[in-house]
Amino acid sequence: MTRPYHLLAIETSCDETSAAVVRNGREVLSNIVSSQIDTHRRFGGVVPEIASRKHVESITVILEEAVTKAGISLDDVDAVAVTQGPGLVGALLVGVVAAKSLALALDVPLIGTHHIAGHIYANRLIGEIEYPALALVVSGGHTELVLLEREGKFRIVGRTRDDAVGEAYDKVARALSFPYPGGPHVDRLAQSAEQEIELPRAWLEADSYDFSFSGLKSAVLAEINRWKMKGEEPAYGALAKGFQASVIDVVTTKAMRAAAEFGVRQMLLCGGVAANKGLRSRLSELCAKAGLPLLIPPLSLCSDNAAMIAAAADLKWRRGEFTPLDMQAEPQLSLERWSVAT
Repeated sequence: MTRPYHLLAIETSCDETSAAVVRNGREVLSNIVSSQIDTHRRFGGVVPEIASRKHVESITVILEEAVTKAGISLDDVDAVAVTQGPGLVGALLVGVVAAKSLALALDVPLIGTHHIAGHIYANRLIGEIEYPALALVVSGGHTELVLLEREGKFRIVGRTRDDAVGEAYDKVARALSFPYPGGPHVDRLAQSAEQEIELPRAWLEADSYDFSFSGLKSAVLAEINRWKMKGEEPAYGALAKGFQASVIDVVTTKAMRAAAEFGVRQMLLCGGVAANKGLRSRLSELCAKAGLPLLIPPLSLCSDNAAMIAAAADLKWRRGEFTPLDMQAEPQLSLERWSVAT
């Protein structure tokens, strides 16, 4: 019988400090996440220098808690995985230095891991991925359609040309007087609103799978200004409903069109905005109608966490593709370049 293996993973790409232990690439023994939302809320968004300092303060405690909760000792760790990029360089460096130190001290392999690959392979922690698959990645900094022709091989077929979905939500939320992070507030308001103000859809070129949300954000601001110039209270609920309807319509329509064109066998929803109830519901409806299986991680695996990093690192662990200890944090790390070699 093959001995089980344990990956100890670290995630510090933005404003969550997380460590996890995953057995055999699938079984999450622990997944500890320390959020900095309360710290950054007063600034209306993430302040990179503050995020880095908070990671420094938390990383050792979070690692100790992850190992303890997993019920293993450090001697049971077979490899250390860490988010190499993309992300905030200062935040990434905290995790990278911690991972290098652990790998060196334990004399185990180091696996530098791509943050978006982690979001995509969080789905593997809840079910099997059938290839070819299409991943709709929606997060604070990324909106992409990623084709997985086979395990660990990524090809970006569509990406945002300006704001990511999460950024657009936060900017609109600020205009609607919601605190950071604004996405959940806009989602709840949109779900409860009875009226809807129809807003534009940016379809771009007829054959494009790219996205653009800056114009939609500007349309929301224009509507608010129009009301205020007339001395009237803006219909915030109807605006939120119209904004969310526009976003969901564009991303799901393009995702389903790409799925048909590339003949995929499964759709994956990933990233922090995958927690959006309206998006989850609409994509589920469209996939069911098309007879296309859909995987969506539970809410605990949508936001940044280290278990997803372990799930992606497992791709390289099983192939013996390890990272040298002189690895650098790469804020602009390419997903396609990170693909497995064999």
